[in-house]
Amino acid sequence: MIRFSRVSRGGNGGKRGRYCDGTGSILAKLAFFLTVMTLGAGSAGCGFFSTLTAKENAAQNLSIAVWNVETLFDGEDDGIEYREYRAAAGWSAEKFRARLTAISRAVEALQSGGPDILALVEVENARILEDFASDAGKQFGYRYVSFAGNPGAALGLGILSRHPIAGTAAHSVTSSDGTTPRPVLEARFEIRGKPLMLMICHWKSKLGGEKATELLRRASARALVRRLREIAAECPGTPVVIMGDLNENHDEFYRLGGETLSALLPDDPEAARCAGGAQEDFLVLSGVKPPAPSHFPGDTVTLYSPWAKELMTGSYFYQNSWETIDHILLSEYFFDGTGWEFFDAEAVHREPFIRAAGYPSPYNPRTGSGLSDHLPLLLTLAIAE
Repeated sequence: MIRFSRVSRGGNGGKRGRYCDGTGSILAKLAFFLTVMTLGAGSAGCGFFSTLTAKENAAQNLSIAVWNVETLFDGEDDGIEYREYRAAAGWSAEKFRARLTAISRAVEALQSGGPDILALVEVENARILEDFASDAGKQFGYRYVSFAGNPGAALGLGILSRHPIAGTAAHSVTSSDGTTPRPVLEARFEIRGKPLMLMICHWKSKLGGEKATELLRRASARALVRRLREIAAECPGTPVVIMGDLNENHDEFYRLGGETLSALLPDDPEAARCAGGAQEDFLVLSGVKPPAPSHFPGDTVTLYSPWAKELMTGSYFYQNSWETIDHILLSEYFFDGTGWEFFDAEAVHREPFIRAAGYPSPYNPRTGSGLSDHLPLLLTLAIAE
């Protein structure tokens, strides 16, 4: 069963742009909730809103951030919350509101006026996004909101935008071991007459064992490979960003000793040998612009990863070591001199996202201190001259 709803509160009523709608997807689609909302926030229109900084307007840039905000639950007990986010544990509507206020301050610190598009991972429901857009974060002008999550799941993912969302889809992923906890949220835009597609992801964590859970991460990669091939056939030339918490490092293959197939593979001879043939359940990452396979077959889906280039250090600190499990992966069409072009990427290593020691500041629901155990990533795109 698929439920799709749209709530209009002013603006252009969710006006759709010219775009491929993705209805031909061959991804496995299970039950999920997909909500799209258009919120009233000042003047309507299909261009940039006044919340853009003068510098951004002059440079004609587009900023997109993705952030795992770590277990963002509202103040109501629905029975699916983690134990520490229930009233019996001291969680309350007041603590929730205080957290939204802290996140709003962090978004301002991320970029003056906030990024144009903000993707959030680990959000309980669509109401949280709506509350943020209309109250704690109303100064950012996020009039378009979309959320996706599986029924009964504690957490999902969402997107807030100052630009109209031309279309959305939520894709569930299955494997022989079960269903991934969260769907992939696909959001399609046409900004200044140029198409752009975002795929927001939160892959299976390694909780339960690295090897045991790798199959589910590879199932997510398989679904993305299929969808990217569909987009290439249906909407040729459309630039696509895969972004979110993939729970896998950009150099996972090397960390595993270079002998185990992982969902993210480097474009090198040893990884190609390990893959042993046609691409099915892995994404190939390249540090070359534009990305193109050098050691894999010519039709291999290959994406540019800013890690070890523009992005340094890591976004998550685990067992005294930095990890690069949050990602911004870009298709080759961000480097072809037409439409939206890659300009820069940043892993945001500054206050309030890090503590004095230089590590992420996890949120503590008991004391209300901290923000998240993940750092946000910020992508900047520029329109081709």
